[in-house]
Amino acid sequence: MSRKEEIITTAARLFNEKGYKAVSMRDIATAMDIKAASLYNHINGKQEILSEIILKVAEEFTKGMTNVVAENSSAIKKVEKVIELHIDITVNHSDALAALNNDWMHLEETDLKAFVKMREDYEENFRRIIKQGIEAGEIKPYHPEVILFSILSTLRTLYLWYQKRGKLDVNILKKDMVSVLIKGIV
Repeated sequence: MSRKEEIITTAARLFNEKGYKAVSMRDIATAMDIKAASLYNHINGKQEILSEIILKVAEEFTKGMTNVVAENSSAIKKVEKVIELHIDITVNHSDALAALNNDWMHLEETDLKAFVKMREDYEENFRRIIKQGIEAGEIKPYHPEVILFSILSTLRTLYLWYQKRGKLDVNILKKDMVSVLIKGIV
């Protein structure tokens, strides 16, 4: 892991614990047992760190959704894949996901616009999958926005539950969460 990656990982953990606004560059340096001035050899500042954290995770979601949309499979299979994508990102990037969910609004203009666009595109793709499932009779004809909200609100807060519950086997989590979230819509 490069020094920059160490800084980003440490900052993500601290942002998760204290919130972006409450963490200073000095806090990050202290957690890494280095001088604050040394951080600037690797990174321009806290805003760059936040952007790196959030945009990397947002790009992972975007890439995952692009793959799901491109699949030649049923809408319900695609919904399963989206749920599994969220679980994988939660398990592998829990601290970064916390920053994405809690601190995205602190991004500066260009990065904020890029993030919001990725989020809106992601939601629109998910909405389209749900509508296709309803039209195909795979998903009960509930309002697509209610289905979207119900699934995404659960998945977006999964990192909180997952961190508190300890490390649950990811395969069990995927199997059970997919079943719980989908049985109510098919």
